[in-house]
Amino acid sequence: MICLAAPVPGTHAASFSFPSRRGGKPLRHLPPLICSVNRGAETAKIVHHGGSWRRHGVWEISPSRTWRSDRREEEQQQVWALCGFGYWVQGFRCFPWLALNFHLVHALHLSPSTLQLVQHTGCLPMVAKPLFGVISDSVYIGGARRLPYIAIGAFLQLMSWGTLAFFATNRKIFSLQMACILLGNLGASITEVVSDALVAELGRTRREGELQSHAFIALAAGALLGNLSGGFIMLKIQEPNMMFFTFCFLLALQLALSLTTRETSLDSRSSSKYRIVRSSISENLSSKVSNLIAAINEERIFYPLSWAVASVAIVPILSGSMFCFQTQFLKLDPSVIGLSKVIGQMMVLCATLFYDRCLKRIPMRKLMFGMQILYAFSLLTDFFLVKQINTKLSIPNEIYVLCFSSLAEACAQFKILPFSVLFSQQCPSGCEASLFAFFASAMCLSSILSGVLGVGLASLIGVSSGDYSRLHLGILFQFISAFIPLAWISCLPAMENLDEMQLATR
Repeated sequence: MICLAAPVPGTHAASFSFPSRRGGKPLRHLPPLICSVNRGAETAKIVHHGGSWRRHGVWEISPSRTWRSDRREEEQQQVWALCGFGYWVQGFRCFPWLALNFHLVHALHLSPSTLQLVQHTGCLPMVAKPLFGVISDSVYIGGARRLPYIAIGAFLQLMSWGTLAFFATNRKIFSLQMACILLGNLGASITEVVSDALVAELGRTRREGELQSHAFIALAAGALLGNLSGGFIMLKIQEPNMMFFTFCFLLALQLALSLTTRETSLDSRSSSKYRIVRSSISENLSSKVSNLIAAINEERIFYPLSWAVASVAIVPILSGSMFCFQTQFLKLDPSVIGLSKVIGQMMVLCATLFYDRCLKRIPMRKLMFGMQILYAFSLLTDFFLVKQINTKLSIPNEIYVLCFSSLAEACAQFKILPFSVLFSQQCPSGCEASLFAFFASAMCLSSILSGVLGVGLASLIGVSSGDYSRLHLGILFQFISAFIPLAWISCLPAMENLDEMQLATR
């Protein structure tokens, strides 16, 4: 008869052959049966005698298991290092984008509305993030389902910015530039989806919100350095090609690291035993899509997601108009624009550290209520600049732009962090990439919609390259629109942490 032994507490149950009776003797009269039982990296002998199990000896460390545990931990550290570097590189994307924006305005003479359309329509590949997330969750490449996609994303970005550096800016072919922008954002979207999934997977074994905060810090640090160095380089050389080549070097390094890092420690299902019984790709994809739909339909995910998307989409963005106003009307140097972005990223960095220490203990509804009010009033800083109220207070335009120009952008960027922590806590196991991809795609789509509304608003009030006299009206409309999402703030959870939310739903 095959019996399952009742394991010693903290051990794994063992299966073995055991005769039920011999000559009518009860089980307890059988000779002692000695087995070996594992508990993590430790082993011990247990003895079955007299109808009960007894441990014989002390737990001993198995050298092979200790070595495998250390190897697994080392591989996880390598994957997290690659993931952190990927976030830093994605933050550093502002370095070539700053050069590209100046090239589009000064070399191609794009209008504020056209520039903003290019900026936002170039993000259309980001909308396909759910597809990339489902594929990453379902389709394995070489026995791995995360790092190969990071390599693919880095390669696509390398091709995009390399083409811009060699051909597009020299020939001034706008269609080729637009194709490169779309290709680069396609690669960036794949990399971001997989990086978010890695953070969600690795974060399950860490303190709540720890890895999400570290990822935001890496992202902000890359953006800080990119804006700081980009502004000064543009001021000195005024040629974007060198900046494109520099970013290509970083992408090549990310590609090399992703190809040489092992992923075997991330998911036990990637073992050879799992691959033998794994279903077909089509069945796996169908299952992941069904799981994603089921996860999104859960109230604890659907309502916060809806609020986050609506709070962005409902406020029109005038980023293109403000960029042209600062560079064409105020004649500000690229270094000032870059430094203002640096100040904004420092705000995000400090806010992230403060959130990790204090703010994450505040109920999300209360935190987002305060953040939305702060975001609304931060939009008025552009109103003071357009009306030149700062000069009436003896504050030069350069100083004012450095201190306040990126405040609203920093608030909008920081708002994503609490939602990332919330979804990482409540995401069902196995669809991390799918859910975070859907979240990122929805936020990107809402940003595109916000940008299109901003273009329509700028055209409606008559803002153009030579006329910014009514730009302040658009900023006032932004300010009023930012208060509208507070009407459905009840969609956000009022509890402080995941445990309280789970108890409330029972």
